[in-house]
Amino acid sequence: MNSSRYRDIELKQGETIDTFLDGRLRLIQSRHGYRFSIDAVFLAEFVTVKAGDTVVDLGTGCGIMLLILLAARKVGHCYGLEVQPELASQAARNAILNGFSGRMHVIVGDLRNSPMKRKMADLLICNPPYRKARSGRINPDQERAIARHEILATLDDILKAAAFLLKSRGRLGLIYPVERLADLLTKMRRYQLEPKRLQIQYPNSDAPGKLVLVEATLGARPGLKVLPPLVGQGNYTIPS
Repeated sequence: MNSSRYRDIELKQGETIDTFLDGRLRLIQSRHGYRFSIDAVFLAEFVTVKAGDTVVDLGTGCGIMLLILLAARKVGHCYGLEVQPELASQAARNAILNGFSGRMHVIVGDLRNSPMKRKMADLLICNPPYRKARSGRINPDQERAIARHEILATLDDILKAAAFLLKSRGRLGLIYPVERLADLLTKMRRYQLEPKRLQIQYPNSDAPGKLVLVEATLGARPGLKVLPPLVGQGNYTIPS
């Protein structure tokens, strides 16, 4: 395998290193495979973080959400669970590349059979596949296909894993298509995850809502706060 070195971090063939957050983060990503999108940034900015929180990211990809939280928020230890070994490798190397190896641990595993301990997380985040397994065109690139379609994990699988991993009154943050919002809220309650905060993202001021960010609390009482709308992609530019 051809590879190069970047400050003692192995860069594999077909990978790039991009900068983000005005150069505060450097990210190893696949040049042509799965690359993070603005959705992950929205969710990292949206979730409620308390000082010292233990955070779990289901389907962490290159680790972007955990890296943003570690760089900008007062989180404690972070765990990224990723079923695809190549993406888990990128996340682990990104932790080292950005100086977070002591606070960010990446685990290769399937969220449907979690290798992590029950009730370990104060905050769980997930940017899940948006499309059902048999809906629309499946991307021929495996990394992208798994990220976009419910091939390896359904919404129920994710919510079940969240209920298992969260402490009592722990928080779950998800981003999902607006068109599937009713399904999301209904299913959350099946797993005792009570929606508490909600924000809708609009591509522009004249467009219908596209994405919804929802934060639920395990075992909480009903009471939902709807935040002001999020329009466009904020002040962020995503490496292309």
